[in-house]
Amino acid sequence: MSVRRLRGVVPLLVVFALVAAACNGGGTGDGNGGNGGNGGNGGNGGNGDTGNGEADFIWFMVTDQAGLGDKGFNDLAFAGVSQAADELGGEARVIESAEQAQYVPNLSQAVSSGATMTVGVGFLIADAVHEVAAANPDAKFVLIDAVSADNAGTPEDFSDDIPDQNVQSVLFKEHEGAFLAGVIAGMTTETNQLGFVGGIEIPPVVRFLTGFQSALETVNPEANVEVAYVGSFNDPARVKEVTNGYYDTGADVVFEVAGAGGLGSYEAAKERGPGFWVMGTDTCKDQLAPENFLTSANKDVSGSVFKAAQQVVDGTFQGGVVSYGLAEDGVGVCENTFGDLPQEVQDAVNLYSDMIRSGELVVPATLEELEAFTPPAG
Repeated sequence: MSVRRLRGVVPLLVVFALVAAACNGGGTGDGNGGNGGNGGNGGNGGNGDTGNGEADFIWFMVTDQAGLGDKGFNDLAFAGVSQAADELGGEARVIESAEQAQYVPNLSQAVSSGATMTVGVGFLIADAVHEVAAANPDAKFVLIDAVSADNAGTPEDFSDDIPDQNVQSVLFKEHEGAFLAGVIAGMTTETNQLGFVGGIEIPPVVRFLTGFQSALETVNPEANVEVAYVGSFNDPARVKEVTNGYYDTGADVVFEVAGAGGLGSYEAAKERGPGFWVMGTDTCKDQLAPENFLTSANKDVSGSVFKAAQQVVDGTFQGGVVSYGLAEDGVGVCENTFGDLPQEVQDAVNLYSDMIRSGELVVPATLEELEAFTPPAG
């Protein structure tokens, strides 16, 4: 295997151990909110605790509706919170949200419980984080996948929006990691028919799509991608149905960006057997369908959470917007299976990774940018 492979890969072996520990510790592993029953019930849901208790820190996380056990960024965010408790001291606690109406009370509960830092997960929780952060200016928050801001701008122009200064809003350049995953898909497909199944059409999901499609235009312009959204990040039955529909019409690679619902794609692929590939997001998911997993477009959610917690302890925490892409080692493709790919595929991923890092290749992040995208010369 080429030693250069790590340049386009997010190493997540430590994260896997943390996810397992987080989901098995403190009563949170069943995804039912730990000691509080069904979790996040109007701000009174379950808290799962883990940590060494050597400091007075309380690291809180409030999930989105998918909750723990999504094998994706809720689990990854809690892995970062758990790492903070293990390495920096204190306790890690999680409040699970079953519906959007619970976001504000759950975040408020974290603050009133003495949170050192509260992590909110997902684009759909952004307004709630802003509301609670504005009401608690001395509290510290991290928001994953969105910006918490005073929305002084307009839907057409967000330039006047003012980011909350007690919220570190963490964005990822999903399109860059998805481009590398798309290179793998485009060089693997034998039918040139591929499927994309998303949860809800929000900016992070769109970035996965635009990166994926621009890569296919670059390495396999004959490939065709069908796109569908199921309207939820927690509907594996519907995602499985869509995935099977893609396979039935000739697709041999399906890219799922559907949160916990994405588990349905792995079920569909496993039932089909060899030759039906599935690609994931956020973290390596090869354990879900070992014979069918191709790669994932990963992002280092856990690392970003831990960095923020370290900053709190060091007294260097700053609000505003931070963004992690390939240059920051914040996105990439799955390390676990990268070495199993043909050498020419590995070489292509490394080549395009270098081009993205250097700025020679700018991956489209929006549908408008995708429309104007011109593939780099081969």
